[in-house]
Amino acid sequence: MGDAAVGARSGQDGEEGGGRGVSAAVAAGESAAAPTPKRRRSFWAELPILVGIALVLALVIKTFLVQAFSIPSESMQNTLQKGDRVLVDKFTPWFGSEPERGEVVVFHDPDEWLKGVSTREPNAAQTFLGWIGLMPSVEEKDLIKRVIGIGGDTVECTGTGPLKVNGQPLDEPYVHAGDTPCSDDAGGRFEVEVPRGYIWVMGDHRQASSDSRYHRNDRHQGMVPVGEVVGRAVVKAWPITRWDTLPVPDAFDGNGLDR
Repeated sequence: MGDAAVGARSGQDGEEGGGRGVSAAVAAGESAAAPTPKRRRSFWAELPILVGIALVLALVIKTFLVQAFSIPSESMQNTLQKGDRVLVDKFTPWFGSEPERGEVVVFHDPDEWLKGVSTREPNAAQTFLGWIGLMPSVEEKDLIKRVIGIGGDTVECTGTGPLKVNGQPLDEPYVHAGDTPCSDDAGGRFEVEVPRGYIWVMGDHRQASSDSRYHRNDRHQGMVPVGEVVGRAVVKAWPITRWDTLPVPDAFDGNGLDR
């Protein structure tokens, strides 16, 4: 009886030992199968990826959202000075928004308005940064003016003013000090009807702006096609001492201008 008990105990011990052996083998297998922690890339290895992402984001922002623009002349004084940097809203036109009276807009040259105007040659860095929108492009032939009339409006000037839209005289405090709202010359005297899909634009420095008034012999009769408008200038961003928004003046807020 004693021997039987001993045998039974020995078999039990063997089973327990075998179980421990299996458990150890399983644990060893799990340990061998555990993934080795990946080594993180160094900062210098990740830098090109980060720069690439930043450039793509900058290009997307410039293409669809906001673009910087440099004021090329004195034609918008004193609202904007030559060399000022403005930010142009390119986002809202994607939703069908069209220019409104009183807005300051940037637009592509509609029909050789800038013919004969010299532009400085950009270096490689300026070209690249302008292409991705990190600085104003020095290659694009764009202009900036104030929208005076939209499709369906009648705009007229007689003598030195006031400027009238749909028969209503405008109070224009933004006109450059010392200028008259209208120029009493052959180009400055006019009465035009703005076709649908076009705008009539003028500079705030009336006696120093080659705007719609002086291009009535081009293929658009001085009008700017809405499709050529890049966007509305909304902020004076540089120099920082001149930072300001560019709201629509009260002269265009109601005042019986709509027909």
